[in-house]
Amino acid sequence: MSLRAHLSALLFALAVATPAAAQDAGAHRRLVHALDQAEASALARFGPFRVLDAETAALADVTDSDSPAQFAAMLRAYPAIHRLQFHDCPGTYDDQANLQLGRMIRANGLAVEVPDGGSVRSGAVELVFAGASIAIADGAEFAVHSWEDDEGREASAYAADSPQHRIYLAYYRDMGLQQPQAAQFYALTNSVRFDHPLYLTGRQMRGWLPGNAANPAIAVQPAQTPSPQLAYLDLGPPLN
Repeated sequence: MSLRAHLSALLFALAVATPAAAQDAGAHRRLVHALDQAEASALARFGPFRVLDAETAALADVTDSDSPAQFAAMLRAYPAIHRLQFHDCPGTYDDQANLQLGRMIRANGLAVEVPDGGSVRSGAVELVFAGASIAIADGAEFAVHSWEDDEGREASAYAADSPQHRIYLAYYRDMGLQQPQAAQFYALTNSVRFDHPLYLTGRQMRGWLPGNAANPAIAVQPAQTPSPQLAYLDLGPPLN
């Protein structure tokens, strides 16, 4: 059973469209331009990954059940890659594969970078923690929300010691968060409904990285649900 319910096209638009209050328009325009350049000049594409040069890859799409194998294939073809940039990362179709991918990123010692204008949302946030080193620009944004199962039950419907919760807490600890910090971040993600994401700035997200002692009081309030933006509609398979 998936730990996140499937999003319809409209719900996906509502959940991941960037609210104006959380977005640096100039940084976003620069990132869009960088994305266009990356797509045009990428040495190779492996699923959601783009090889930018011999040492750098970018995550620029949704991860799914094939992503761990695609990541492994990319490293076989480009063994000098040691840096992974996060550009426009909507989330994942497969939670279990996504956490497996995070552990692979960590096992291979890749540095993670989220540049100005970078947007990391939903399940993609888990992958940022996987970096052997992590650099997050002030102009980056992050969106977190509660997971929801296939029957529409959110995380709060499960007992605190349920296996569903332990999967995520174990992952955060494996990525270097101490138990109290892992529990606080996980509680933050589940403090808002699945369809009302909580947006964090780059500065706020840096406070949650391993070794930092983020104060939950700095957590921002849920952004107002933005109007649907056609550019974000996904009429293909729904996201998890």
